[in-house]
Amino acid sequence: MTPDVAVAARPGRAPVTSAAELGRVGLELILDRGFDAVTVDDIAAAAGIGRRTFFRYFSSKNDLPWGDFNALLTRMRAHLAEVPRSVPLAEALRDAVVEFNRFPDDEMPQHRKRMAVLLETPTLVAHSALRYEEWRRVVAEFAADRLGIAPTSLVANATGRACLAITLAAYEHWLRDEDAVLTDLIRGGFVELARVFGAPEYGGAER
Repeated sequence: MTPDVAVAARPGRAPVTSAAELGRVGLELILDRGFDAVTVDDIAAAAGIGRRTFFRYFSSKNDLPWGDFNALLTRMRAHLAEVPRSVPLAEALRDAVVEFNRFPDDEMPQHRKRMAVLLETPTLVAHSALRYEEWRRVVAEFAADRLGIAPTSLVANATGRACLAITLAAYEHWLRDEDAVLTDLIRGGFVELARVFGAPEYGGAER
């Protein structure tokens, strides 16, 4: 087996030292050439690292656009764990989803590009489904704990899927409108959907 020797990086670029930086380098290539046209070797070469080093950061090329998604899920679990039980479930979930998708202003242009790749690249659809399932599970487990039901129950599963649907709809709108504020769209989605399903004609007032 050949040693993991770093290949030459682009002129003026030092070898990457973090998953975040490698993600930025890889995303640049993907945006320039298209996801399917870029290989792991291409990304490693542009980053000034070896192929094996790439896999220390990401298990596959499909994982790269997601960044450190596991860390975000851990942060979301921690956020939900600290919510007082006196806070209504819908409010707790809304605020947690908003915070999950809140990023510093200087990171938003990069995040917009990342999400465009994730939502608009057919090759990534199947892989994204796995990530969405991990995200929905966090929501379902929290809802199940609050409601005293099984995480695999219909209500818990539907709650996770509803929260994901609101989030994806907000992202699709955000990608079309550069002036929109992502967190405002997500919060508004929760408010409007609650209004729709809470209307008496939909049976929302009945138990």
